[in-house]
Amino acid sequence: MQIIEYSTTDNKKHWLQKLRECEWGAGRFLCDILENQTIYNLLGENTRVLMLVDGEELVSFCTLAEKDDIQPTALTPWIGFVYTYPSYRGRRASGELLRFAESLARSDGQSAVYISTNHIGLYEKYGYSFFQIMKDMNGEDSRVYIKRL
Repeated sequence: MQIIEYSTTDNKKHWLQKLRECEWGAGRFLCDILENQTIYNLLGENTRVLMLVDGEELVSFCTLAEKDDIQPTALTPWIGFVYTYPSYRGRRASGELLRFAESLARSDGQSAVYISTNHIGLYEKYGYSFFQIMKDMNGEDSRVYIKRL
């Protein structure tokens, strides 16, 4: 398995199709904003879509971006759209992507990363701590987690 960045792949059509197979609504939204090229307007010009792949199969994906669904905020960067396909769950694929995203953020000079989620108990096992409840773009409460780098 290896981690690739969507923006640097030669076969974007293939990876968009694999993203499209995701049954999670947010995953399909990510595919839509990649296809219509609005991702950088929504999440920031330095947004990276990271994909853990097994040959031609998409195992897991996430974004590392200046913004996520908590806007406006001065907090940055955000790891978002974290998803692992069902047949690969239980293998800590998300953890591998999180560590990679964290290393990129650290290389970019960041001292912390944030995740907005409603999951409890998932990100804590990867070293994240509950930070606070914040409103997402739909005005709903979201749990924000932080990991100091």
